[in-house]
Amino acid sequence: MSDFTADILPLGPLPRLIGHRGAARHAPENTLAGIRMAAAQGAKWVEVDVKLTADLVPVLLHDDTLDRTTDGKGPAKDLELGAMRRLDAGSWFSPAFRGERVPTLVEVIQLVLALDLGINLEIKPCPGREEETAGVALTLAYSLWPDDRPPPLVSSFADASLDMARQVVPRWPLGYLIDRRPANWRQRVEQLNVSTINVNARREDAASIREYKTTGRPVLAYTVNTVPVAREVLGWGVSSVFTDTPSGLAEIAG
Repeated sequence: MSDFTADILPLGPLPRLIGHRGAARHAPENTLAGIRMAAAQGAKWVEVDVKLTADLVPVLLHDDTLDRTTDGKGPAKDLELGAMRRLDAGSWFSPAFRGERVPTLVEVIQLVLALDLGINLEIKPCPGREEETAGVALTLAYSLWPDDRPPPLVSSFADASLDMARQVVPRWPLGYLIDRRPANWRQRVEQLNVSTINVNARREDAASIREYKTTGRPVLAYTVNTVPVAREVLGWGVSSVFTDTPSGLAEIAG
């Protein structure tokens, strides 16, 4: 087994709970309000999704289209920042969040640093923008991140985004995201020199977690929203679970 820690900056202590898209059960996902909610509920880390606007500004958004989480319509990649900032990213969730905006990555980094949160930046590119999204977003993130703080964990389902991430931030920790395990997963883990393996809790079991852990990497599992499931998954040897409800899992936060 290779020394995967060589030249990679340490993540710092992994918490048992990571707020998924902020605190997605309690506030609109991928918003500043959601990040604040996660922190208020005791989360020490949050996970967010990063995309590019048409004019190459990194923002937080999960879907390739605007329809589900804003009052806009159509492909996210077609909208420039000015137009995207006029969208309401809160009302779809609750009238209490009316006027919440799609945040820029700059705003998000400023907020997590102010709240003393760790962060998992998931590169979530629109189709055809895998390398570009990782390159632009991580160049910006690197320029803003202080040297005296543990670096973000960078993850993506897109192989090209992870390859670009390793070039742009060669010493930052990467998380290898798995939904359905590919045949070459172990090769990619070693090739990218990742620091964590992030898996879909619904598709795994104790045996598969043990297999992932033979690489020496901690395993993180998404998305877990009940205490019994969290206890089961942590019992398999998972280090952290991503959750939409940090307060709902507070008793297993540790």
